[in-house]
Amino acid sequence: QVQLMESGGGLVQAGGSLRLSCAASGSTISAYAVGWFRQAPGKEREFVAGITRSGGTSSYADSVKGRFTISRDNAKNTVYLLMNKLKPEDTADYHCAARLAFVFSTDPGNFGSWGQGTQVTVSS
Repeated sequence: QVQLMESGGGLVQAGGSLRLSCAASGSTISAYAVGWFRQAPGKEREFVAGITRSGGTSSYADSVKGRFTISRDNAKNTVYLLMNKLKPEDTADYHCAARLAFVFSTDPGNFGSWGQGTQVTVSS
């Protein structure tokens, strides 16, 4: 089972950018489809972005489309989430998740491995 660790979160002003990293260990990330999810206080965990095992296909929640970009570097065993034009409503705890499959899912219940999360706070 792959272990995941997120990094790159922090405090940023609205309109700013952050790049989150999801580093894998214990197994090669190239065998897994990966998703990014976020959870704000009092809200359910929601899908943000996903990428297939090969990196050939990605998908985004409507709320982040055009602002966020998911990518992966299988040689570095890492998946990234570049977040531009951040808004206060993007404030949440961000988690990456992996599933041993070619395609990702928007349902968090379909992922078997999760990282601890990294906090993103966007000030207005």
